[in-house]
Amino acid sequence: MASVFARGFRTCIQSRSAHTLPSTTASALDLIRSQPSQYVVATVAGRKYLLSPRDVLTVPKLNDVNVGDVIALSDIHELGSREYTLRGNPVISPEKVRVDATVIEHTKGAQEVVIKRKRRKGYYKTIRNKHPFTRLRIGNIEITLPVGTRA
Repeated sequence: MASVFARGFRTCIQSRSAHTLPSTTASALDLIRSQPSQYVVATVAGRKYLLSPRDVLTVPKLNDVNVGDVIALSDIHELGSREYTLRGNPVISPEKVRVDATVIEHTKGAQEVVIKRKRRKGYYKTIRNKHPFTRLRIGNIEITLPVGTRA
């Protein structure tokens, strides 16, 4: 019995042979689609986030959107389910996976206080700031199969 170390977990090659490993991208998408729940790793506002349907995501303020707008996430790096994962190189094309996010609100974070002072000079300055944020509700993950494959 040959075993392999992968990310600190000891897995057995023989146990993986029970699962059917996909040979094409279309069959991999079909296997992921057949699972009960999926997730994506997507870039939103310059940062990567692990997202699943109905998540609420707080990102730095997006200036060009209004409350109620629907945004299509285009930079999807990884698509997965409980047993299967499909990674892009570097991204998965938008024709294969579609994830929408709805703008819930524009809000501000907690107040931050920065105190500047110089010793022995009597200089004391307080700077108060609240960073603006945008909240997004993640919609369903739609996996579209290429034409000519079974649904």
